[in-house]
Amino acid sequence: MQLISSQMAKYAERSSWIRKMFEEGIRLKKEFGEDAVHDFSLGNPDLPPPPAIKEALADLAAQADQPFFLGYMPNFGYPDVREKLALEVSREQGVSVPADSLVITCGAAGALNAFFRAVLDPGDQVLAPAPFFVEYGFYAENHGASLITVPSKPLSFELDLEAIDAAITPRTRVVLINSPNNPTGAVYSRDELEGLAAILARHSRERDRPIFILSDEPYRFLTFDGVEVPSVLPVYPHTVVCSSFSKNLSMAGERIGYALINPAMEGREALVASVIMANRILGFVNAPALAQRLLGRALGSSVDVAVYDARRKAMARVLDAAGLRYTMPRGAFYFFPEAPGGDDVAFCATLQEEKILAVPGTGFGYPGYFRLAFCVGEEVIARSADAFVRAVARAS
Repeated sequence: MQLISSQMAKYAERSSWIRKMFEEGIRLKKEFGEDAVHDFSLGNPDLPPPPAIKEALADLAAQADQPFFLGYMPNFGYPDVREKLALEVSREQGVSVPADSLVITCGAAGALNAFFRAVLDPGDQVLAPAPFFVEYGFYAENHGASLITVPSKPLSFELDLEAIDAAITPRTRVVLINSPNNPTGAVYSRDELEGLAAILARHSRERDRPIFILSDEPYRFLTFDGVEVPSVLPVYPHTVVCSSFSKNLSMAGERIGYALINPAMEGREALVASVIMANRILGFVNAPALAQRLLGRALGSSVDVAVYDARRKAMARVLDAAGLRYTMPRGAFYFFPEAPGGDDVAFCATLQEEKILAVPGTGFGYPGYFRLAFCVGEEVIARSADAFVRAVARAS
């Protein structure tokens, strides 16, 4: 007797390599002990939230007996939090963003799905550079569309603009980019963004519906060596930015994020209203009340980026000692090295035998590489060094 839909059965077969490796990590840790396993599989920020979150929790607890303290609010979020968020996003993007261009959502995933629900028709296509976050495909399919991927340039993971141009079809509705990128740590330059915008503007002139750029930016805060993340908003009017506070405030479980519709977009009011409607009809209704109240108190705070930078450098030393090829990540907390011999699945199995957990690039639509999340303690990174050397020797 079949209890689930055929589509969900297919999704289960395609389920994330990240989760598979995470579950394998649980098994290995039970068998060999926590200290024997080097788990780089899951991008789960381990730093505690900044002090502003603890202070806000204490203040909010004292107010919990007020009527409607955790009650309904407008579907776009608390108006005062929306106003504060507009100021912070304006600072980040270098563009004046009015509050009525923002919808507070259930994380970046909620923002992505609400936007897709607002603009996609059945049969539309979402185009994304590979490697990509695997759930993008599920999100597009949630709304009757399909995900089309275009490989980025090998090792550097810069956008291949010529290939993107060639991949656009009459059904292309959204180009979805993620910078700083998961899983590569790449940060797209202004030249790349301007090149992409020129391509989309040319294609959009030939059709009734514009092609959107959807920029997924939960790692915007996390860059290294003075790298800045250029804003897409001034480059292309039909831009929507989605983000969350999972990483910079270490609030992944609170599911709080936003969708930002470019203030320069003609007719943006209709799109904002549609995203608000989608937020409701998808069952989110509104972002969690407590998370919004925390956000209103903690905006402008962040975890210590220097901790992640120290870990990045420690991971680079380990990979150098093992003789692995990689591009130093400019942002986010991931490395995406080449797999020795070119078989990423086989090499990740070899790593697993050495009690190292990594995710094959195949899981991100880019075989031949593998992902390491360095949001773990420096002692875990240092302890893995000999195991990496052994794994590379076995794969050579």
